[in-house]
Amino acid sequence: MRIIKESTLTECCKQSKYRQAEESVKAWVYEVRFSIWNNANELKAQYGNASIISSKRVVFNIKGNDYRLIVDIEYKVKIVFVVWFGTHKEYDKIDAKTVRYEN
Repeated sequence: MRIIKESTLTECCKQSKYRQAEESVKAWVYEVRFSIWNNANELKAQYGNASIISSKRVVFNIKGNDYRLIVDIEYKVKIVFVVWFGTHKEYDKIDAKTVRYEN
């Protein structure tokens, strides 16, 4: 899978607030790069604790659920687009279905 906005995600993890997630995010990036999912069922087989929000929106638990990562996935073209990353507490304040990526 190709990850769009990966650099934004890795830069985010350099901030002190998210630094504890850095190694877990690197592991997630590595795993996703070498994954090939054709649908949400295949993704769930690899990431059983991922939450499927819609046909293309998925929430991943990062670092034992201390952090959340929201992505949109285009399964046909094998692209994962990073939409949002933050702490579990920050996640509780947003709507995972409607949150959008902002520069």
